[in-house]
Amino acid sequence: MKRLSILALLLLCCLPLHAQVSAMRRNAEKIASALFYIQTRYVDSVDFDKAVDAMMAGLMDQLDPHSTYIPASKVEAANEQLEGSFEGVGIEYVMLYDTLTIQAVILGGPSDAVGLRAGDKIVAIDGENVAGVGLPADEMKPRLRGPKGSHVTVTALRDGVARDYVIRRDKIPLESIDAVYQPEPDIVYIKVSRFAQQTAEEFLDSLSKCVKTRPKGLIIDLRGNGGGYMHVATFLTNLFLGDGQVIVRTEGKGIDRVDRSQDAGLFEKEPLVILVDEESASASEIMAGALQDWDRAVIVGRRTFGKGLVQQSYNLADGSEMRLTVARYHTPSGRVVQSPYEKGRREDYYQQARDRYTHGESFSADSISFPDSLKYKTLRLGRTVYGGGGIMPDVFVPYDTTGINRYVLRAINGGLLSSFYYDYADKHRNELAAKDFAAFNSRWEKKEKAVFDEMVAFFEENGLKAEDDEELAVATPVLKTRLKALLARSVLGNTAYWQVINSEMDPAFQTGLRIVKNWSGDFPDLP
Repeated sequence: MKRLSILALLLLCCLPLHAQVSAMRRNAEKIASALFYIQTRYVDSVDFDKAVDAMMAGLMDQLDPHSTYIPASKVEAANEQLEGSFEGVGIEYVMLYDTLTIQAVILGGPSDAVGLRAGDKIVAIDGENVAGVGLPADEMKPRLRGPKGSHVTVTALRDGVARDYVIRRDKIPLESIDAVYQPEPDIVYIKVSRFAQQTAEEFLDSLSKCVKTRPKGLIIDLRGNGGGYMHVATFLTNLFLGDGQVIVRTEGKGIDRVDRSQDAGLFEKEPLVILVDEESASASEIMAGALQDWDRAVIVGRRTFGKGLVQQSYNLADGSEMRLTVARYHTPSGRVVQSPYEKGRREDYYQQARDRYTHGESFSADSISFPDSLKYKTLRLGRTVYGGGGIMPDVFVPYDTTGINRYVLRAINGGLLSSFYYDYADKHRNELAAKDFAAFNSRWEKKEKAVFDEMVAFFEENGLKAEDDEELAVATPVLKTRLKALLARSVLGNTAYWQVINSEMDPAFQTGLRIVKNWSGDFPDLP
C-alpha cells in the first residue's frame, strides 16, 4: 500500500493548477485504486514495474505519434547516440552464421590498439564461448562494454588461427559525420548521420581537414538522418545564412520562440546542395527547410519524412523518461513541417510514410499533389515551395532500382554478399591494404573481374545461381559496386565506402554535384 500511496502522491503533485485539476485528480485516484486492487486481490503475482511500463506506453499511444515512454532500463541506450560516446572496446560488428564478426574497428580505439581488424571473428569473451551457441547480437553488447579502464579478453579467429587479445576499455566516440571528401577539387561532400552533441565540432573539424582553402561548393548529405538536437542543427544552418535570418519558429502552449542566425555565416555565399530522402526527419527537415526558404541551398532528392513536432524529455521517479510533444516547428516561410496524423492512430501514421513507396511517390514527383493552400513562396526569390508535411526538394531524384533483381536481393538479403566479403577481406587483407583511395581504386581495377567471378562461384556453392546470363548481367554492376565499397571500407574506413557508392551508383549525389559545378550567380538555374 505504501508504494501505491507514493504513486498517487506523485501523480497529484504534478497536477496543473487550473480548471482541469478535478478531472486529473479523479484519474490519478482511479489509477492508484486499480493498482491497489490488483496488488491486494489479484489471484496471481504481478510484475508491477512491467505492468506500469506497459500502461505508460499505452497512454503515449493515445497521443501524437512522436510522444514516447522509455523504461528506465532503456534510457541509457536511447540517449547514447546523441550524447556522442560510450565506454567499451571500439568495434562495429554483425552476427554472421551465429558468430560475432567485426565489421569495422574504430581507428585509435582500444581494439585498434591491440591489433583487431575488420573480418576477425570473435569466438570467445573472457574465456566463454560465444560462437555457434545461439546468442543474439544484443547479448554481446554488455559483454564487450564496461567502465573505462576495465579489461576484457576476446578470442578472435583470423586465417583459421585463434588469438587472445586483452583489451583495456575506453571512452569511444560515436561520430556523426559518416564521410567527408572532395569529389572534385575544392568541392566538399559531407554526410551527417545525426545531430548529436559533438556534431558541430565534428563538422567544422572534418571540413578544415578536408580542404585547406575556402571550398568552392558543398554537398551536405542528410539522407537517412532522423534528426537529433535542434540547437546543433540550427548552429550548422547558421553557417550558411546572413545575420538575423529566421531559421525556425517553435509554437506550443506557452511557447513562441524564433531562432535566428547570429552574425554572417562562415559559408554564406558558397554553392550549396542538401541531399534528402524519406528518412530525413526532424532537425534535418528544419535545416533543409530554412535553407530552401531563404533560397540559400538547392534541395535534391525525395520528400522528407515530415516530423515537425517538438519533444520535451521529462525524467520520472524510477529513472524512466517520457518524451512529450510540447510544440510544433514552422519553417521561416511559415510552412508546417509535420505530416498530418490522428491521435491514437500511430500505426496508421507510420504506414502512411511506408505507403509512399507503393503509391509511386518514391519514383515520380507527379505522384505527389499539393493543394493551393499548401503553396508558399521563398523569402528572397519568391519561388514556390510546399507545406503539408515534409520538405519537397527543389530537384526530385527518383528512387533508383536499376540493377535490382531477384538475384541481387537474394545475394544481399540472404547474407551471401556479406559472407563472401568478410572471408575475402580476412584472407587478402595485405593485398587490399592501400595508403589512400586512389591507390585502392587503381589496385582494385586490376583484380575486380577475378574477384567478382570468385564471388559468383561462392554464391553457386551456397545455393544461389542466376536463372540465365541476362539476370546475372543486370545484377553485375550493383554487386560489383557493393563489394568494392565494402572492401574499401575494410581498408580505409567509412568515407571510402561512400566514395564508391556515390560515384558509381547514386544519381542524387551525381545530380547534386552537377548543380554545384554549374552554379551561376547567387542561385542556379534548376534542371
